Order: sequence, then structure tokens, then C-alpha cells
Amino acid sequence: MKILALLIATALCASAQEWAKQHLDQSTRHREWVAVKHDGRSVQTLVIYPEVKEKAPVILVIHEIFGMTDWVEEAADEFAAAGYIAVAPDLLSGMGANGGGTSSFDEDGAIKAIGTLPAAQITGDLNAAADYGLKLPSARGKLFVTGFCWGGGQSFRFATNRHDLASAFVFYGPPPDKDAMSRINAPVYGFYGGNDQRIDATIPETKDLMKELGKTYDPVVYEGAGHGFMRAGEAPGANDANKKAREEAWERLKKLMKEHS
Repeated sequence: MKILALLIATALCASAQEWAKQHLDQSTRHREWVAVKHDGRSVQTLVIYPEVKEKAPVILVIHEIFGMTDWVEEAADEFAAAGYIAVAPDLLSGMGANGGGTSSFDEDGAIKAIGTLPAAQITGDLNAAADYGLKLPSARGKLFVTGFCWGGGQSFRFATNRHDLASAFVFYGPPPDKDAMSRINAPVYGFYGGNDQRIDATIPETKDLMKELGKTYDPVVYEGAGHGFMRAGEAPGANDANKKAREEAWERLKKLMKEHS
């Protein structure tokens, strides 16, 4: 709860993402919403396909604490543009009024609802979405996970529960505890803003613990960038540090995914 409170206190406003919606609307890639069902739940999940000739790896995209926003949908499309099947579940599915998801909440309501999600439910939703993606006829059987802010922490935690991951990409999210880290099989790559000491303060201990456990953890801190730089660096009026961090992080991310594909 302490980490959640800190995330809420300093998270950047995710409202007014018309610019992200416009970018998504311009995409020519096929996208669809599917209902992924498991254990009595139905999780609305966005699937976006790359325009490629061969079968493609799958990347599970975990949204921020604001839920399934326009920017998250656009980010998923960018992964598809890079050649991956992007699978992005709305983890607030069924949690809103009349069984709705993120669109049932305002921003504050989404943040509060995220804080009530049981860990086992989150894991179940993510596993079901990943399994759905891997079973697609156009999928190649390779699974990655990434997440941003709250979703960054969840991507790190997912690596403790999913043993067929090729790698995990954690964007400015907190780590799991040491006992959970011991279950990680995949390499974990971190992406952090230099002006985000709240999260950056966790990096040294995480490096030590992962090294002690014989795990791969490779964090990069982008100087001058703030928390949420992947979104903030694309938004109208973005500062130069966030823009630069976003560009460099995307290049690193695509290179790493290619290496592990």
C-alpha cells in the first residue's frame, strides 16, 4: 500500500490523451478487442497485430495505474509496429459499474480501483491474456512482458510467476520482494527516469539481490527524465529530457527484444 500511495501521489496526469488517440487512429495495423475468459472472469483485451510475413513473438503490455488509457493503446500499437503481437488486457475489466472496465471510471476512480485488485486476480488475468496471445495462429511461441508505472511493477512481479518469458521490460516500477525474485527465470531490463528518486532508490538493492540470486537485472537510468517519461515524452509540450529518454528507451527496447527473439 505504501508503494501504491507513492505512485498515486506523484503520477503524472493521464487525462486529455486525444493526441494518443489520433496517433492510434492513423495506424493501419489490425486491432481488435477480445474477451479473454478464465476462472469466472472475462477480461477485455486489446490485441494488435504487426504487418509482417512470418509468425511473430507476443508482448504482454501492462497499463499504468490509470487503467487502459488511449496512450496505453497507442503504446501497444507501437509494439506491433516493431513486429510483435501486442496483447494488452484491461485489468479493471468487470470492476466498474455494470461490469465495465476502465471506461467506467474517471481518473481518480481508476486509481482507487487499481488499488483494490487482488494480486492473484492480476496474475490470473495476465496469465490468461498471455496464453491467449501465444495460442494465436500467427504467434511464434515467444513471450515478452512490459509495463509502465504501476504496470512496470506488475511486469517485474509477473516475471516471478511466469517461467516461459523470454525477458521482462520494467518501466519505472518497483521490484518484488527477495523471496519472489528467487522465482525469476527471465532476464529483467529496467528503464528509469533520472529525476524519479522515489523509484530509483530501489535500484541499488534490487541489483544486489538479483546478483545474489544469480538473476539478470540490467537497469538504465535516463538523466533528466521524470517518472512516466514514455508517455510524457510523447505528449504535446514534452520537455527535451523526456523526449530524449523516450527515444533512447525505445531504441534499447527494440534492440533487446530482437536479441531475445
